[in-house]
Amino acid sequence: MLAYIARRLLYAPLILVGVNLLTFALFFVVNTPDDMARMQLGVKRVTPEAIERWKAERGYDKPLFINADVPGVRALTETVFFEKSLRMFVFDFGRADDGRDIANEIVSRMGPSLAIALPTFALGLFVTVAFALLLVFFRASYLDLWGGVLCVGMMSISGLFYIIGGQWLVSKVWHLVPISGYGAGVDVSRFLVLPVLIGVIAGIGASSRWYRTIFVEEAGKDYVRTARAKGLSELQALFKHVLKNGMIPVLTGVVVVIPSLFMGSLLTESFFGIPGLGSYTIDAINAQDFLVVRAMVFIGAMLYIVGLLLTDVSYTLVDPRVRLE
Repeated sequence: MLAYIARRLLYAPLILVGVNLLTFALFFVVNTPDDMARMQLGVKRVTPEAIERWKAERGYDKPLFINADVPGVRALTETVFFEKSLRMFVFDFGRADDGRDIANEIVSRMGPSLAIALPTFALGLFVTVAFALLLVFFRASYLDLWGGVLCVGMMSISGLFYIIGGQWLVSKVWHLVPISGYGAGVDVSRFLVLPVLIGVIAGIGASSRWYRTIFVEEAGKDYVRTARAKGLSELQALFKHVLKNGMIPVLTGVVVVIPSLFMGSLLTESFFGIPGLGSYTIDAINAQDFLVVRAMVFIGAMLYIVGLLLTDVSYTLVDPRVRLE
């Protein structure tokens, strides 16, 4: 296993370089450094001298990928891509266009994002797995039929509808919690209840339907039928065999959630006015702040790589028959 982990870790820098290169290329296809300067300085009545000065102050006065004016390796190193990318691998993300240090902003905003993401993830996983097991226990019944209809209906509704509908009903009509904002200390729970509740409800449809499919397939296998034939009750078979062996594909789906635990939810944080990493990313996209956007993409890719590695390792814990070579 150690050799497998070491090999995967060696792949990680190459993947991060590729993600960084793709992000860099896509961003500057949409916006050149001149466009970024005009947006920051004002589109009207901005002089070429002001644009060049803005680019020089922020390190955008060199070629993007290849500097044909210098020989040898310097043609690649004396470029915007190299100078902006090298520091990222030591987590030096530089400063945003507003002058604030990006790394400090990420650290300070990670707390609000985790305050929403962790309870949403834990509670959502418990609710969806429990609901899926309930449908499997009553499979081929009316409860299973209407539960499937409910899941399809819920997964067909946009997450934006749950956010707007929840804010209107719970905050505007019932006045139970604030409609948006973020507090400090004990008071913060008042601002987190609604976003967490909406996050759990919005994920019930798709996740429960998928987990039900996995558990139904496991429940029909020979070893489960043999367990029932030996006198094991349906409830014992579900929890002792079906749930345990169904956790391997469940873990594969859970890994995609790991980056969002740190990166935050873009829509949720924006609509609820929570100063997390999700709203920070949205604000950076709207302001066309390239360094912030690229830093967030870089961190997201790194977390996803770590999540995939943890998933592979967790397979060996769930099923001892799995071996990583």
